[in-house]
Amino acid sequence: MLQIRDLHVYYGAIHALKGLNVDVDAGEIVSIIGSNGAGKSTMLRTLSGLLRPKKGSVLFEGSEIGGLPPHEVVGKGIVQSPEGRRIFTNMTVGENLKLGAFLRKDGDIGADIEHILNLFPRLRERFRQNAGTLSGGEQQMLAIGRALMARPRLLLLDEPSLGLAPNLVTEIFRIIRTINGEGVTVLLVEQNAHRALELANRAYVLETGEIVLTDSGKALLENPKVREAYLGA
Repeated sequence: MLQIRDLHVYYGAIHALKGLNVDVDAGEIVSIIGSNGAGKSTMLRTLSGLLRPKKGSVLFEGSEIGGLPPHEVVGKGIVQSPEGRRIFTNMTVGENLKLGAFLRKDGDIGADIEHILNLFPRLRERFRQNAGTLSGGEQQMLAIGRALMARPRLLLLDEPSLGLAPNLVTEIFRIIRTINGEGVTVLLVEQNAHRALELANRAYVLETGEIVLTDSGKALLENPKVREAYLGA
């Protein structure tokens, strides 16, 4: 579904991504783990069209998308739930969800909102509340729900567990698995390496802008280098 080849991205003079090669097959959950500053969010921002690559190729279902503007990337079926949630705090939960469908012209938006509210029952309870009044976990649910309203074929998740209590982390990862089971391919960037690798079919380890390891999630969980560097074991 997604092929990243020799991807180079800069912030000014800073070489943030140095020749990335990543593959995501349809139906997979692929996790990207790495320390702060490794380039994980930069990769997702590039895929979303927020950053332009200096060099390299990004193919989605065989078509080049590197450098396309964000709305065209969304139109092709790649949607990001960003780090820090980035919800519209002065708008209601319902209004945030409707904004997720801003490119759609079909008549199923109401049915999809109902599906999101079934997936996240807390959002149903708070449907008419301003999003800024939600807890951190509820805001994360809203950010994912808003992304799903665009009907992604590839969902990009950037640090969905960041700042959440352990019980909410468990809930978010359960929901990610459910979303994947409904046919959405997931590319997950996550600092909680243990959870990310448990969930993933395959995973990549990113260090200072370069991929240094790739394997199944299970194999990387058992890799001594990964355990020492990222799992505290």
